[in-house]
Amino acid sequence: MSTLTKDEHQRVVKAIGREPNAIESGIFTVMWSEHCCYKSSKRYLKQFPTTGSRVLLGPGENAGILDIGDGIAIAFKIESHNHPSFIEPYQGAATGVGGILRDIFTMGARPVALMDSLHFGERSHPRTQYLLDGVVSGIGGYGNCMGIPTIGGETHFQECYNGNILVNAFALGVMRSNKIFKGIAKGVGNPVILVGSKTGRDGIHGASMASGAFDADSQSKRPTVQVGDPFTEKKLMEACLEAFQIEGAIIGIQDMGAAGFTCSSFEMSARADTGMVLHLDKIPLRETGMTPYEIMLSESQERMLLVAPKGREAELKKVFEKWELEFAVVGEVIAEKKVQGFFNGEKVFELPVKPVTDEAPIYERAVASPQNGRGLSPLGPIPPMLHPRTYQDDEKFIWSQYDHMVGANTIVGPGADAAVIRIRENGALIAMTVDSKARWCFADPYWGAVHTVAEAARNLSCVGALPIGVTDCLNFGNPENPEIMWELAECCRGLAEACRRFETPVTGGNVSLYNETEGKSIWPTPVVAMVGLLPVGVNPVTSEFKEDGDLIYKIGLVTGDQGLEKTIPPLDWDLELKVQTFCREAIAKGLLQSAHDDPEIPSQIVVSLKPENETKFVALAHTNQCPLTKKGVVVPGTKY
Repeated sequence: MSTLTKDEHQRVVKAIGREPNAIESGIFTVMWSEHCCYKSSKRYLKQFPTTGSRVLLGPGENAGILDIGDGIAIAFKIESHNHPSFIEPYQGAATGVGGILRDIFTMGARPVALMDSLHFGERSHPRTQYLLDGVVSGIGGYGNCMGIPTIGGETHFQECYNGNILVNAFALGVMRSNKIFKGIAKGVGNPVILVGSKTGRDGIHGASMASGAFDADSQSKRPTVQVGDPFTEKKLMEACLEAFQIEGAIIGIQDMGAAGFTCSSFEMSARADTGMVLHLDKIPLRETGMTPYEIMLSESQERMLLVAPKGREAELKKVFEKWELEFAVVGEVIAEKKVQGFFNGEKVFELPVKPVTDEAPIYERAVASPQNGRGLSPLGPIPPMLHPRTYQDDEKFIWSQYDHMVGANTIVGPGADAAVIRIRENGALIAMTVDSKARWCFADPYWGAVHTVAEAARNLSCVGALPIGVTDCLNFGNPENPEIMWELAECCRGLAEACRRFETPVTGGNVSLYNETEGKSIWPTPVVAMVGLLPVGVNPVTSEFKEDGDLIYKIGLVTGDQGLEKTIPPLDWDLELKVQTFCREAIAKGLLQSAHDDPEIPSQIVVSLKPENETKFVALAHTNQCPLTKKGVVVPGTKY
């Protein structure tokens, strides 16, 4: 199944000097898909800030890595599994969790936390409850079996997601800052090894499916959805982490996610400026009669491809066989910059590496602002929120399906402005949040994206954490529509500006396009996952009022109930930064009982404090030149 355009096919012919065979055409199809090469979005992603004093590894690898001190680092990433979850909600969501976890532990980090951002259609839509139940069961089932807590997230319901739900999964892991593993194939003659599960026919052309819009026959695409096995993934994770401890035994390793063998072999070769020979008949299969085409494009889960120094195979095999996993030497690294595939002694494909990876097409698609005036000012009309009264009940139902305390490191779990975990290795507290404001981004993509980042940072500040980094998931409609490209361009501009203002480098992420069915697109939905660090010795606060008699203050200017207006309020950068800085300092000094932001009102945080702390609190606000308004006193039943 080739989805290459006529022009793309001609580029392939020019690049390799001949017509590609069926396998080669399939390789180019998946590697040049939107899902793998970001050919419509890459030019906009370049404006994101990606460096900083804590950044050990930015975009380009399986996950970004930040230094948190004491020789400890965190790896984190968010990715989408939208199309598979709409077609088969349980397996789509489950394998989304499995994939993001592999992205983390392939770097050498042990995953310690999961979060998600979920967007469903109207509650009254006939498929919504089915999709909701399946997605929640899939996320909970996979994460719970892995023994990794799902500690927070967000859930939204809106008509625009009736035909395209969004399932974005975030994971964070902990590692030694000097033990980073990359997906690289170095060392001519070194063995290329498959570890994990056998290869089957599930997920073939999954990357291509995720790079196209749906139609009335989308359910026929079920075979392109992978099937997950969390118990095998748990064993694979432990085996990989154990193998990483064998000094010098692993040169490079990469998760076999989208496009399976194809993506991992070509990308690992590209990063090292080398090539590979693959013997496809040596790959353990779980189905009979599989063709080389199927083997190369299968997206069967719980598999890794690694490169080891020649002569170290026995040490690694012992580890993976102890965990009852497949271990097969399936090829070797070569100096020639191409990947060759053999099957039963016959060469079945041979392609140069760079054309498949680095020379994938990058499009400058047409961009046109819509005719309805959206985005022409920061006061564009905001669509109404569906089901605002049942929103919290839905989230409580979802949280109840997840184990958020496993591992005993969760300090603040679901329901708070941000979740907080303790890093056992050095006692640090890491806060994290996932946020999106699709209604605002629909009204004005630039300002909506700005407010998304600001809210994420505010959520971290409300628990006392300094924002230190971002990973994002950009969910949009059909990029061949100029208005959709305008939404993407404007959202990226807003995200980049806001991340610079908050000094939160973007360490990686995911772009999901073609989220539309029968011509109806989702709203622009950039999801921001932000992580923060609490100072040593500082205890986080939570959002609920604590004791009767506590004083209630609002930090920031009181400008009316902006949350009920139908326009986007402008963001005062200076005020927003002052409000967040003051809130963090007040928490660090132990002055606050609670802190909570209203997601509809920027630059404001409602806090409560003991009466005896009022003088110090007011004085600190004066020092920070941060406005305050006293709102009242906590009495029984008081809520925000």
